[in-house]
Amino acid sequence: MHILGISALYHDSAACLIEDGRIIAAAQEERFSRKKHDPRWPGGAINYCLQEGGIQSRDLTHVVFHDKPRLKFERLMKTYMAYAPRGWSSFAEALPLWWGGKLWVEDMVQQSLDFRGSVLYAEHHQSHAMSAFYPSPFQDAAFLTLDGVGEWSTASYGVGRGNDVEILADLHFPHSLGLLYSAFTYYTGFKVNSGEYKVMGLAPYGTPLYRDLILEHVLDLRDDGSFSFDMQYFDFAVGSTMTSERFHDVFGGPPRTPESDLTQRDMD
Repeated sequence: MHILGISALYHDSAACLIEDGRIIAAAQEERFSRKKHDPRWPGGAINYCLQEGGIQSRDLTHVVFHDKPRLKFERLMKTYMAYAPRGWSSFAEALPLWWGGKLWVEDMVQQSLDFRGSVLYAEHHQSHAMSAFYPSPFQDAAFLTLDGVGEWSTASYGVGRGNDVEILADLHFPHSLGLLYSAFTYYTGFKVNSGEYKVMGLAPYGTPLYRDLILEHVLDLRDDGSFSFDMQYFDFAVGSTMTSERFHDVFGGPPRTPESDLTQRDMD
């Protein structure tokens, strides 16, 4: 059995080939396109995986996509409707991208691979959990997933047993630890979904002066570890930036200009 896994159309597109439960090859598209964090359809990575496996697309049993685009599109539509008429420009910009390709993964698979078999979809946080649990040496394990957002989930925990992964609870958009991190990535002048590691690199040079401000204004942290945002401080739900003017007021000024000098405040 040959299974081709594809992650694409958001950031860091990649492909992976599994043969009878063993990982044969995996690669990110940026290695072939030379475009950092390339989000496009990973044609180069797919071809590499098939070559490494010594097979052609007709030998594939399944093609599996890393999330459920229609469920994600539902989240986008419901979010825009909840904030309407605010966010119209962002909605107008996003809609052609979805109708132009993101909703039609089967068509992309057929066009790029000439594959007529089944295309399967995992929910995004299932993909995260499975990518950690299945290659691990454990037959039973607990898992925790945290990221920006998948379809609706932004964090989850659950249990893996054998070949089964069960999510027991999750947090939903817009309340997201990953998006909070990306908000500060944006605020400190770095590119979201790219410069987060730079924020991590700056952190050891700072002190947590803003911790109490975050907990007082931005994030309601509960005893069980769950949390929710005060969305007045954010603009990412329907806007073109991560943070709002209210956020800037609380943290002492506008976002740092990209490529400008770093200050101790940025490190803090």
